[in-house]
Amino acid sequence: MSTETPANKAAEASASSGITKLTKRAAITQILAAVVANITIISSGMGIGFPSIAMMELTNSTTSVVLSESEASWFASITSIMCPFGGLLSGYLLDKVGRKRTLYCINIISVVSWAIMSFASRTDASVLFVELIVARVIIGIAIGLSSTPASVYAAEVAHPRLRGRLTLLTAGCTGIGMLSVYSLGYMFKEDWRYVCTICGVFTGVSLITVIPLPESPSWLVGKRRPQDAERYLKVIRAIKEDNHPEIKAEIKSLEENVARFRSSETKKSSKLVQLKKPEVYKPLSIMCIFFLFQQFSGIFVIIVYAASFSVEAGVAIDPFLSAVLVGLTRVLTTILMSFISDKFGRRPPALFSGFGMACCMFGLAACAVFPVADTQYNWIPTALLVAFIFTATLGFLTLPFSMNAEVYPTKIRGFASGLTIFFGYTMSFVILKSYPTMVSAIGNENVFLFFGLVSLLGIVFVYFFLPETKGRTLQDIEDYFRGGKSVTSDGDKQDSGA
Repeated sequence: MSTETPANKAAEASASSGITKLTKRAAITQILAAVVANITIISSGMGIGFPSIAMMELTNSTTSVVLSESEASWFASITSIMCPFGGLLSGYLLDKVGRKRTLYCINIISVVSWAIMSFASRTDASVLFVELIVARVIIGIAIGLSSTPASVYAAEVAHPRLRGRLTLLTAGCTGIGMLSVYSLGYMFKEDWRYVCTICGVFTGVSLITVIPLPESPSWLVGKRRPQDAERYLKVIRAIKEDNHPEIKAEIKSLEENVARFRSSETKKSSKLVQLKKPEVYKPLSIMCIFFLFQQFSGIFVIIVYAASFSVEAGVAIDPFLSAVLVGLTRVLTTILMSFISDKFGRRPPALFSGFGMACCMFGLAACAVFPVADTQYNWIPTALLVAFIFTATLGFLTLPFSMNAEVYPTKIRGFASGLTIFFGYTMSFVILKSYPTMVSAIGNENVFLFFGLVSLLGIVFVYFFLPETKGRTLQDIEDYFRGGKSVTSDGDKQDSGA
């Protein structure tokens, strides 16, 4: 006669699947860990939005030395040049020192950057310029660094049912950082140094919050530290018992995953050799193309040139308030996206996002050809701008960053995701530097049409090439790219059994 209880049978069934059952306590633990890891990203969002609030005072101050127009343009653009290198450094640090220590690095260098600007010279313009450039170079590296670690950490500690929502935290916290610095700039319009001090203090607090975070078990297994991996996995899965079958099964699954990847490596295998594997080059190609469509659809142009873009688009409200409205829309939509992603997956929101972005850009092009500024329809450009940010955040703005954390094998996830971020930010630099020239050369209406056409091409790419990752384990996704079982069919089975 069998003595197995239903609980034991459930544990064995869960263990055989290689993933621990999601309990309420485990869900809370994983959500808290992901949130704490992503607090680090808020400082990077502040760094992205800071030039928007400082430029006026830096060029027109009556209480301090000022920068020339050329110096101010370098202050604004130098960050985008450094972000790609931060992305590459992120990949190295993630694999070399781990997810947690990489978060330490981001906070530490961000504190240094904010401190330099907080105490920047008030009497010598040349010294001020050098200090600001050094600080912006440092924060540029930090922004590039921050694009991957928190989302990779969230993807690795989260249960498949939570992963889609938690990997979107990076985009949400970036938006919160930008909105925060816009608001601080509004409150302290003539003292950007004080804003830097507040940002630096916040980043210091963020550094402290990383201390209690458990390291990623996936990374620990990859570094041949199974005992540490088991100890931290028990914390993340909210299981206290030693030798628990679900924990043992999940550790075994992670070890088999790493072993399978290593089995195809030569003793002197380089990163370039690893990039030739289908489970690496296929997702790498897809994510780089996804980032290409993201950048050339005009999303980052609106984020960085929010105020001037509003003027060129014919928005009737104050440009600064328009920038705040853009930031607020991004934050609120990212929160909404966290629920939509888990409900509908990645592909449907991406398809809707591309369609909505194209419609908004074509609408702005029409407004540029037939101006509505002095008519009763002067609200239309504002509505189209907000709608563009809303639809972009539902897919093309957030999904490339969140999916970048889940499509690569554990052993090379840091390097591959860092390489993808390097490509994405390089494309960002290209479009941001080209945008003013494009406007002068072909006019606003044709620039808007270009962005709209790129969005339409993005829809085609998503429909034919972007895989669905909702509800799939990281192992399922890796097997799909390796040429094994179908992600879609397996995911449906998994979802139905969840």
